[in-house]
Parts: sequence; C-alpha cells; structure tokens
Amino acid sequence: MTDANSHPSPATTPAGAAARRPSLNASPAPRPADAVSDDFHVFDTTLRDGAQREGISLTVADKLTIARHLEEFGVGFIEGGWPGANPRDTEFFQRAREEIDFRHAQLVAFGATRKAGVRVEDDPQVAALLESGAPVITLVAKSHVGHVELALRTTPEENLAMVRDTVRYLRDQGRRVFLDCEHFFDGYALDAVYAKQVVRTASEAGADVVVLCDTNGGMLPAQITAVVRTVLADTGARLGIHAQDDTGCAVANTLAAVDAGATHVQCTANGYGERVGNSNLFPVVAALELKYGRQVLPEGKLAETTRISHAIAEVVNLTPSTHQPYVGVSAFAHKAGLHASAIKVDPDLYQHIDPALVGNSMRMLVSDMAGRASIELKGKELGIDLSGDRALVGRVVERVKERELAGYTYEAADASFELLLRAELQRAEGGRPRSYFTVESWRAIVEDRPDGTHANEATVKLWAKGERIVATAEGNGPVNALDRALRVGLERIYPQLAHMELVDYKVRILEGALGTGSITRVLVSTSDGRGEWSTVGVAENVIAASWQALDDAYAYGLLRAGVEPQE
Repeated sequence: MTDANSHPSPATTPAGAAARRPSLNASPAPRPADAVSDDFHVFDTTLRDGAQREGISLTVADKLTIARHLEEFGVGFIEGGWPGANPRDTEFFQRAREEIDFRHAQLVAFGATRKAGVRVEDDPQVAALLESGAPVITLVAKSHVGHVELALRTTPEENLAMVRDTVRYLRDQGRRVFLDCEHFFDGYALDAVYAKQVVRTASEAGADVVVLCDTNGGMLPAQITAVVRTVLADTGARLGIHAQDDTGCAVANTLAAVDAGATHVQCTANGYGERVGNSNLFPVVAALELKYGRQVLPEGKLAETTRISHAIAEVVNLTPSTHQPYVGVSAFAHKAGLHASAIKVDPDLYQHIDPALVGNSMRMLVSDMAGRASIELKGKELGIDLSGDRALVGRVVERVKERELAGYTYEAADASFELLLRAELQRAEGGRPRSYFTVESWRAIVEDRPDGTHANEATVKLWAKGERIVATAEGNGPVNALDRALRVGLERIYPQLAHMELVDYKVRILEGALGTGSITRVLVSTSDGRGEWSTVGVAENVIAASWQALDDAYAYGLLRAGVEPQE
C-alpha cells in the first residue's frame, strides 16, 4: 500500500467527471447537525446485511440499541432494514424516528427498484420505502445481465428503466438515493458494457452514490482497484464499495476501492453478515483515519472504537473476537520475551499504533515464554514496581515456568498471577504470604436419588480472622455447592463478597494418556459488578481444580475491594 499522503483525496474524480455529473446529485435531504463532511461516507449496514449472519436474530429493541451505538460512534449512515418486507423492520423505522436523536448519522431504508412491468407509483414496496420516513433510500438493482434475465425474468432494457424510474421518483419525493449494484464485479466480468450502463443510468437519474457490490465475495484487491478505477473514469459517477469477506479480503478490498477513487464504504460492525461476513466497520474506519489521514468520524470518536465494538457484540449475543484487529483484547497483547524486552524500551517497536487511539490498551501476557522484561512490564501494569529487584523477578519467572509446566495458564488468569506475584513479593520482604482465610478442609457430595435427580452438597471448614468456620450449602452441581458454601462461610466476616458472583466457568482436559484421570485445568471468571477477573486451578480432580480457582477468585476479589489480608 502506498504512502498515506499519496492516496486520492475524498473529492478526487477523473478529469471531466464533475462536468458529466448531473445537478440532481445534490442531496435533497438535510444533513444531521454534527455530521462530518459529505465528501466521504461511512455507511453501516449491520441492521440489515449484518443481521443476515447465522446465529443473529435481532428484536426491534436490539436494533434500536445498536442504532444508538452506531449514532454515538459517528457513522454517516445507518441502514435500518427493509421496511414493508417484515413487520419488525417497519416497526423499527417508526420507532427510530421518534426515539433516536440522529445528530451524526442519517437513517437509511433499503429496498428494490420497481418490479418489471409495474409503474413505480403503483409499486407497494416503493411506497413502503417512502412511508418509512427515512431521508435516505438505498435501492438494490441488478447489474449482472445473467441475473436480469434469469432472476428478474426481464430484459436488460427494462432493468435499466426500472433503475431510472425508481431513482427519479424517489428523488422527486425529496429522498436522497444510493443504488447498490448487486453482483457488480461478476456482472462486469460477464458484460462490462452493460454493468457500466447500469451505473451510468442510476447516476444520470439522480442517484447520489452508485455502490459496486462484490455480492459473492470472490474478488481480490488488485481486481477491485482495476475495476473501480475504470468504472469511475468511464461513468463519472460517485462510487461506493460493498465487499463480502468470502476470500478473507473484504477490508483490503474496501481500502483498494478507496485507493481507486471510491468515496463511500459500506461495512458492518465486527464484520457480521451472511456466510463469512462483510467488510468490518472498525478496521476500515481505523485505517482510514490512522493510515490514510482522512477524518471520517466526528472528532474524538475513534477512541470509542473498542467500546462500541464490544457493546454491539453484547447486543447480538456473540462473544467479541479476542483477535479482531484494533479492538480485540489480544490486538495489543505481547507474550514473547523478545517482544517484551523491546517494548520495555519503546512500545512502538512492536505496535503499529498507540492502542489508546482506538480505545484499547497494551497487555503483557505471562506464560512459560515470559522473560524478565515480561514480568517487569506485567508488574508495572498491575501497579507493582519490580525494576529494582532482579532476584525477585528471576524467582517469579521460574515460578511461572514451573507452574505452566504443571498445566497452569496465567495469560488467561491475570488475577491468579497477581496473587502469585504478591506472594513472592511478601517472601522477598522476609515474611510469609498473608491471606484472607486458611482452608482446613472441604468436601463435595453428589447423591444419586431413586427418582433420577441428584443432590449436591458441599461442606467447607476454614479459619478467618482467628475464627474457625464450618459452612454447608447445596447447589445445582458440586462446584456450585462449593462456591455457595465458601460464600456462606465468609460473607459474615467479609461482607464485600456479597457483590461478587461467578460469571463463567471453563474446564479443559490437558493432553495426556490418563483418560478420566487426566490433569484438568479450570478457569473461573468472577464479577463484582464493576469489572471481571479470571483465576485458574489445576489438579487431577476437576473438583479440586475448581476449588483452587474459586479460592483465588475470592481472595483476589477481597484484594480488589481494598480489604487488608490477615497476618
């Protein structure tokens, strides 16, 4: 990719293109008060195209919540769905107009051109587009002559008339119109003359942007660049790009289209979409702002990237991808000791941007790959200065390697690592590690009853603040019973535990040949309502491994709450 300064400016078009562009291309719809320049469009289609991903089913309330997040992020256009196609989308447009204050974005309704042989004024789905009240309408049209003849069962000439009539009619009704050329790149390969004729017809009829769609997602960046550049030169239309990710190139294809002169990019949050997904909104926007030097979001909004990405993932009920560019929790995570040594000198040596620019942060992972620099940086991240004690750092490094060899994993259990680090620090200061409670014994019983049900009971015996405590509790499983018994026993002495709850529990059988006697690793995530932390336990017995993780979870929760450990 060329230097950022060599990229075409958003308004760049071939010589003479501006003269050929009809005056109808001026926007008839008023723009939001805080919208960025209209020279370049960030168009989000999460609520329509993104919702086609397998496993996503959005309620109207979900769609409204996502629209608010996107509006807050500052995208220019939010495509809300296809009004009239289903009651849910129709209701969304009714409520969105009343319940969302669009200050950055314009609401977009999606639909098709008029049907073949039907007057545009008589087409009910065109009427539904107007009834949505959306100031912007995106029309989908066929630009692949094979689809025109086989799917629409009409002639190429009638298809052009359908495009022309519908665009003009909606413009006359005061709507801004974008046209999506479905299957454009495949259609261009089959009949480039006709594909460009669809683009030219839409632009001359008043479509503000003509979007070239890689509907099947089979294109590569060099192909995108060549086609977009040629179509721009031959038609003079303002062009956009809509890329699917079937080759894993959707983001690259989107940026390749921008290199060739496209000034409108269609994306979805986190790359959601049909099959393998669409061009991912967040890396596209980050690249445009940080690599191309284009401001495409309102001032300060880029720093909200990670938060918005994760918030939308929560709404659609999909776990955020940990390795997603820019916003993943692993996007700026460093594990290798060699990397850590360099980062200790200058973080930019192993990071392409400052993570804070997109609302993310650097993380040091502690594992058996860790060296001294990794431990020192992780300690600094936790607020513990280890730089003056090489012997202590060396002991921590060896302790981590020893524990990871036994099956522990500290890169996924920061809380357990911090407890280990603080224990070693206390030993270095000449004392023994202080604790909040000392366990005398515990047991868990599972009773198989004649009616097919099971009873799970746990008893915990421990000491806390000089008091011996025996607590028993039942649960919906042996681990849950242990969790409850521990809580029952400690809450009177440590009321802070009332705010803590186990939110995730993972079990992994580590590699080995012991069958049911194999080593088991348990990871527990706990929350106090303000944040989450993870702890780890390893043992041949899954219950024993779970107990270790629970023990660490409550100890760390008390540390986090500012409670002083007992001597």
